[in-house]
Amino acid sequence: MRRREFVTLIGNAVAWPLAARGQQRIPIVGFLHVAAPGALEGIVAAFRRGLEETGYTEHQNVAIEFRWAEGDYGRIPGMAAELVRLPVAVLVTAAKAATNTIPIVCNVGSDPVKSGLVAGLSRPGGNITGINILTSELATKRVGLLHDLVPNISVFAHLVNPNFASTETNIQEVESAAHLLGLRPVVLKATSKTEIDAAFASIREQRMAALLVGSDSFFNSLRERFVALAARAAIPTIFEQREFATAGGLMSYGTSLTESYRQMGNYAGRILKGEKPADLPFVQSAKFELVINLKTAKALGLSVPQGLLNAADEVIE
Repeated sequence: MRRREFVTLIGNAVAWPLAARGQQRIPIVGFLHVAAPGALEGIVAAFRRGLEETGYTEHQNVAIEFRWAEGDYGRIPGMAAELVRLPVAVLVTAAKAATNTIPIVCNVGSDPVKSGLVAGLSRPGGNITGINILTSELATKRVGLLHDLVPNISVFAHLVNPNFASTETNIQEVESAAHLLGLRPVVLKATSKTEIDAAFASIREQRMAALLVGSDSFFNSLRERFVALAARAAIPTIFEQREFATAGGLMSYGTSLTESYRQMGNYAGRILKGEKPADLPFVQSAKFELVINLKTAKALGLSVPQGLLNAADEVIE
């Protein structure tokens, strides 16, 4: 991905300070996300906490403009245009070439240097900084964890959203990890609630023995639906975020999204205070969580190995 194409990344939060003007008394932070807001209250709260760490409190000395695409990636350009039409001096996706002057804080799922997004991690060197939540790297770990939990499988389903920016990389990583374990992933694609339902119907028809749900912000906002569908299909499933397991999913392993969004809020506040994205290191997530739901395991007739239980950050009984 070329750096100028970053503005089309979906599922990432975008934050920027607006130039102070005579008629504008407080700075505005824009927050653009592909998912629906209801299931993501936790990350919004974390984002606000990050801002507060730098002395900014919403409705007091900072305003936040939210835009939620509710899973429709095609709405992102229009929502960016809405933000541009506000009385603000910022450009998001309307003109790619003009974004090099706008401070942006983002989260990405793979190496931002390899993708050409930034020049380096310690000094990004441009107008973009943020957090790498390592979705591609952690996908291989989830394959191993699924195999540890259900060791007798030879084939498993890998459900992905093809519209998510890192999906192709994630598919390749999962295939490589599966090959080393003698497993074969069957890729199923879904971009909407209807297609997600259809994918689970296919999983039941093909009698898949296990499921890995791929990384995607839209998927993360539908965790209750995924948990219910996995239970109905009676299929052992590993998810990306802990919220799936706490909602009744079998197992999750991934970055702490709340911690990531807290860091993003902190960066947004620091930029509002005058720091430049070029000088703020592009952070790689360092907090990962393995959560196992024993109640769900018992319902599926699974015996969780003691080694997995010992490695878990949280075991739900």
